[in-house]
Amino acid sequence: MVTVREAVSKADLRRFVDFPNKMYRDIPQYIPGFYSDDLQDWDRKKNPAAEYCDWKCFLAYRDGEIVGRIAGICSHRANEKWKTNRMRFSNVDFIDDEEVSAALFATVENYAREMHCDEVHGPLGFSDMDREGMLVEGFDRKSMFITYYNHPYYPQHLERLGYRKDADWIEYLLKVPDDEGIARIRRLAELVKRRYKLREVDLKHKSEYPRYIEKVFRLVNIAYADLYGTVELTERQIKRYAGKFAPLVNPKLMSIVEDEQGEVIAFGITAPSVADALKKSNGRLFPFGFLRVLRAFRVNDTIDLFLVAVHPDYQGRGVNAILISHVWDGCRDVGIVQAESGPQLEKNSKILAQWSGFEKEQHKRRRCYLKTL
Repeated sequence: MVTVREAVSKADLRRFVDFPNKMYRDIPQYIPGFYSDDLQDWDRKKNPAAEYCDWKCFLAYRDGEIVGRIAGICSHRANEKWKTNRMRFSNVDFIDDEEVSAALFATVENYAREMHCDEVHGPLGFSDMDREGMLVEGFDRKSMFITYYNHPYYPQHLERLGYRKDADWIEYLLKVPDDEGIARIRRLAELVKRRYKLREVDLKHKSEYPRYIEKVFRLVNIAYADLYGTVELTERQIKRYAGKFAPLVNPKLMSIVEDEQGEVIAFGITAPSVADALKKSNGRLFPFGFLRVLRAFRVNDTIDLFLVAVHPDYQGRGVNAILISHVWDGCRDVGIVQAESGPQLEKNSKILAQWSGFEKEQHKRRRCYLKTL
């Protein structure tokens, strides 16, 4: 018999966060997130999303053993913006057992009804900066720490429970161009800079980040406003996400573009992949995890493309070439040979168009599911 209980105590929340690390311990494609960050997500005192979200975390037990987890998030701000009454399900994992998955989703659906919601969708987080989308293609590929990994049976369980596709994200593995290819994109970048009187910020040291990192996330609010499920980041969220990303950034692999007035109109944030380091440390930075992460920053052949944004006034004008040119130059300097994109909405033609002309493989797909109650 399966019993689902709300995870309320600190010990329960630690079990909730750690469940996939144990479940996927022997799965090489699974990459954990930063354990401390994931734990703070469920601390109402530390997560600024508590200003506009209600949530509950649940654990499924059988014979005293944890066999699944799920969270329900009611984002009042998202419902207000998109004129919906939806509950988000998040952080869902379960063994291959229909009784377990049915019990977990029934619990979230009951919570949704309590909150006067008429639909459930996900997996989604508190904001677009959190993990989202269930993997439906690319199960044999290594995950990124900013994305979910799940077994191939997950989508089958959801479809049996009445969930259907609402949106898809796709991911690319891109090969860093040769010198000739980089030179070609660099010429285009210089042309765009002259035409629109733009300049790249010359970041040389991490001490310069604080002046720009919050400007970057304010641009996220503008550039991502119309994307699926997004909500505007609050000032407290901006500070929190800025603090998360800043330690990962290498100036050679981060591009910021300003207009004549000094306003940030575009940016691209990338960093060497820390996937292997986090896998070996099970997401923990201590006692030795931070040393593995530091080594990954120095010795690596892959970068993760975290965030790219262009102000709507400059979209479709070739500004992405400036960002890409800078990143490719940095890749050649530090020995990177390939780049992995984060999830990009399959219908976001503007962002997908920036990869045209590059050698790439669309190697993963993830899905947001929806069920009407």
